[in-house]
Amino acid sequence: MSRLIRPVALALTLATVSFAQDTAPASLPVLTLEEVVAQALDQNFSLEIQRFSSETAAAAVDVADADYDPRFQVTASTGVTQQAQPSSTLDGVTSVGPRSDTGNIRAGVSQKIVTGATVEAGANLRRSKSNSRNALLNPAYNSDVSLSVSQPLLRGFGKSINQAAIARARLGVERADLDFKSAVLDVVRNVEAAYFNLAFARQQLAVREFSLNVAQELLNENEAKRETGVATDLDVLQAQVGVANANRNVLLAQQTVSDREDALKALISRFELDQPLGPIELGEISVPSVSFDRSYQLARTNRPDYASTALSVEQLRLDERTAKNSRKATLDLGADVGLNSIDGNAGDSTSNVWNGDGYSWQVDLQLIVPWGFRAEKARHAQAVAALGREETRLVQLEQSIMVDVRAAIRSVQTNAESLRISQLATQLSQDQFDLEKARFDAGLSTFRRVQEAQEDLDTARVNELQAAVALRVAQADLARLEGSSLARYSIELE
Repeated sequence: MSRLIRPVALALTLATVSFAQDTAPASLPVLTLEEVVAQALDQNFSLEIQRFSSETAAAAVDVADADYDPRFQVTASTGVTQQAQPSSTLDGVTSVGPRSDTGNIRAGVSQKIVTGATVEAGANLRRSKSNSRNALLNPAYNSDVSLSVSQPLLRGFGKSINQAAIARARLGVERADLDFKSAVLDVVRNVEAAYFNLAFARQQLAVREFSLNVAQELLNENEAKRETGVATDLDVLQAQVGVANANRNVLLAQQTVSDREDALKALISRFELDQPLGPIELGEISVPSVSFDRSYQLARTNRPDYASTALSVEQLRLDERTAKNSRKATLDLGADVGLNSIDGNAGDSTSNVWNGDGYSWQVDLQLIVPWGFRAEKARHAQAVAALGREETRLVQLEQSIMVDVRAAIRSVQTNAESLRISQLATQLSQDQFDLEKARFDAGLSTFRRVQEAQEDLDTARVNELQAAVALRVAQADLARLEGSSLARYSIELE
């Protein structure tokens, strides 16, 4: 069963403050908390920055997946080889050394597959011409087509190893989404706190202005009493000091209002610090029943940093498996098969390549064993240590969630009780001030005692406002831990 705490006392403190640029013009509509949150989600710098991080993470998936895209390659070359002529001659006759002109064009496509193998298909056309009289074909055109496969058998073998980078990048997208959710929750919490603090600052200013009016009235009364001989010069001087102190308090409250308005504007807009904000109100404060078990379960389920850390553990497990695979020797199996032909022109050479008269094939096995696997073992040890560190951090975060939720619930309960007590203190101070003022009017008390009663009343009113705001902020902190702010403001994340 929830209980209601009555709004802050004194209707005057709930009124809209009217002072220079801190004023909420009467023509402006009331600025609700829901409207402020919506503006912040649309304009906040932190969310805009985090959106770029999400886009970067999404692009990282394409980068990792692009390793399995086909790669096309075309190579063209031409060249001349002229050998030097002999160093000696017979009967003064010089001879020309062998000369060959070559041209080559090759086109191919290769693709990596999830097993780690690389498949490549290519076609080649080579033209050669020489000054040799013994050449059967001059020029000669050589055509060939080939298909080759290279498959790792140990290091780099298997779908899980070869797609680890893609899986890691996809986890990175999920983490970026969680970071964005965390940023949204932070913005909502900060906006709520700034909104409540501004409400407190404006209402505190109203209290200070009310006190200034009371001090001015007391000064006027004392001046009138001095004229009739009832009050002394000392009473008037004390009243003047009271007015001066009240003026100073009003100035300090005005400064606080300006600072709090700028803080809220910085969260909900961009470079619009001179735009006035409409009236805002704390409204009626309700304290729902709180439960550690419920809040803790919500925090574990909805808290983005906990889920993000759990995904970080999964990423590091992928890194550990990849590093462990790297401790294996490199053993690659290769196979190549091709067809070729040679003719006196390019068209015949290209068409005759499929006749099968000329062919080739090859199978090879390559083994590479690093001495001692020192670097590979060290990298695997680093991956194991990083995984252990992140797993420990996840357990630590789980405990931190427990501690934070316990503290947040105690804060809500404590501030609720503090508000109840401060309301009683305000009522008591109000009664004491009224009594002391009546005694002073009857000549049974001193002006100093009236001033002290007024100061006590001001302090009690401000303390009540502070308690109300502290309770609202404590509720916002608990909602941030639970991740329930999104549902409360009907926020849907893309």
